[in-house]
Amino acid sequence: MKSLSKAISLLTIIAMLVISGCSSGNSGKGGNSPSSNIPEAPPVEDKTPIKIEYWHSHAEAQLPGLDYMIAEFNKVYPHITVEPVFQGAYTDLHKKLQAAVAAKQVPAVTNVEVSALSTFADSGVFADLTPYVERDNLDTADFSQGMLQAYQYNDRQYGLPLIVSTSIFVYNKTLLDELGVQPPQTWSEIEAFNSKTAVVKNGETERYAFSVPGWDTWYYDPWISNGGGSIFSEDMKTVAFDKPESQRWIQNFSKWLKEGSMHMGFGTGASSNMRTMFLEGKIAMVQHTSAVLKTYLKEATFDVGVSFIPGDVERKSHIGGAGIVMMDLASKEQKEAAWKFIQFMTSSEHNINWAEKVGYLPTRKSAFESEEGKQYFERWPQYKTVFDHFDDVSPRPKHPKYSEMSEEYKTVVGEMILNGADPLPLLESAVKKMNEILND
Repeated sequence: MKSLSKAISLLTIIAMLVISGCSSGNSGKGGNSPSSNIPEAPPVEDKTPIKIEYWHSHAEAQLPGLDYMIAEFNKVYPHITVEPVFQGAYTDLHKKLQAAVAAKQVPAVTNVEVSALSTFADSGVFADLTPYVERDNLDTADFSQGMLQAYQYNDRQYGLPLIVSTSIFVYNKTLLDELGVQPPQTWSEIEAFNSKTAVVKNGETERYAFSVPGWDTWYYDPWISNGGGSIFSEDMKTVAFDKPESQRWIQNFSKWLKEGSMHMGFGTGASSNMRTMFLEGKIAMVQHTSAVLKTYLKEATFDVGVSFIPGDVERKSHIGGAGIVMMDLASKEQKEAAWKFIQFMTSSEHNINWAEKVGYLPTRKSAFESEEGKQYFERWPQYKTVFDHFDDVSPRPKHPKYSEMSEEYKTVVGEMILNGADPLPLLESAVKKMNEILND
């Protein structure tokens, strides 16, 4: 899961739209009402051949799964040719989407990394799918509501979840069973877990109780709200890091780091280093993306368990990965074909198969309640923890400037990890800069 680069800012997208003379009647800031904007269904007998491009960032290991899905799609819609076009990492894909909009040469359908959804939707780059959802009575209740909401903006549906991950705690079950401890479910249980699990001798840590990645705010954003705080004010106009409840997470992180019971990685190689330390028994429990769970299961020489992130006031984990969206500049005919493809790629019928092939999470309740889903859990019982909290997986913050603003408090976390700095005064001094970014 990668955050959107600072280079992809709302101002950049707006500038490109202005230069290209592009406009949209369905921007995230308003648009027509759902009842007046429902597209007319095309004639059922219309089988006119049409070709659409699907821009994506699927890794090489996911391509067999994508090829399988397109082949299955063609069995149902032989007149629609889907040309998949790999556009690099999410950041590269997003930049190419900007250029495509400026040139008015867009794909009909594309991936979008979840944190970028608000920025693009706010600018009218993506088509509002709400009218299509309403026209065709798509069963949105079948999705995890948090996963669905991750692709909404201003109460409109701009995409559907496609490759979804969330952060989880992966733990050394063999070790914890030997110690007679369980992963903490609330913050009040963390101190006892640390005392029984961490090994600190002469001021040096031989085994950390747990690790939280410091290299991406995606991992510690849920800690903020789970402890009763928030990133933004209620009106989303300012940050809330000057409030005591929104400082609790980083105060605890600082305390646990100084005690030597908690590990945090930051910078180049931090992810692989954390994984290696866990596999070597130097960390008892690591917070990581569910997308790499199978890697841990394959490489560990001990039993691996999975636990959901602990919380006191609430208990949430955030959505990672990418969704599938339609470009607003596509023609009417392309949009109809794209909508069929979007529905197919996210359908319950293929949900388990797709998730297993690409290594991400199923998104449909009916899928994992099916016989195929039951077999999936028999093969991968560790995923059961995620689906016990299926509707506790929530969207990332919905603000077009979130990605840029969040770099400021990630810098504070980096100073705490790398230089042992007291993070609280740094966080408080960064509030002004963060608010300036939000109101720029």
